[in-house]
Amino acid sequence: MSSQQTIDLASYIRSIPDFPKPGIIFRDITPLLASPEALRETVRQLADAVRDRDVEAIAAAEARGFLFAAPLALELNVGLIPIRKPGKLPSETFSHTYSLEYGTDTLEMHKDAIKPGTRVLVVDDLLATGGTVEACCRLIEKAGGVVVGCAFVIELTDLKGAERLARYRPVSLIKFSGG
Repeated sequence: MSSQQTIDLASYIRSIPDFPKPGIIFRDITPLLASPEALRETVRQLADAVRDRDVEAIAAAEARGFLFAAPLALELNVGLIPIRKPGKLPSETFSHTYSLEYGTDTLEMHKDAIKPGTRVLVVDDLLATGGTVEACCRLIEKAGGVVVGCAFVIELTDLKGAERLARYRPVSLIKFSGG
């Protein structure tokens, strides 16, 4: 496919009704990941959306965020900072516990993952309520980093995550409302 042509990335997102529970429409990225052309275009579009932010590192929470963060880090020629569930990182960590609809969750990042002042972009596959990515941003700030933005492949606009993350200037390639 020529770089002059654009791919309709939304056509590579499969909508699965009533998963994982009735009333939910699950936005499945598997078809996008299965297409080298669509995946390459996704990474290109994400990179183009943030090139002006002087990104020095990319951070992503496990697991689907890693799928886009790693190739984006290569495209932007910056390092990748993994943010993981408790007990998954072998060195000393910062942790942040945040509220979910029914309970709490915790994320961790190595304390030496970034130097103070490092300009970090947070990447994830999907923006829903924004709670997980906001927790990532708080970890980066706790380490002295500067969050220069948040980038997503998909945004579920009805859940208003972009409003929650507005101070981090989120960008999304594909927007869905409903479900």
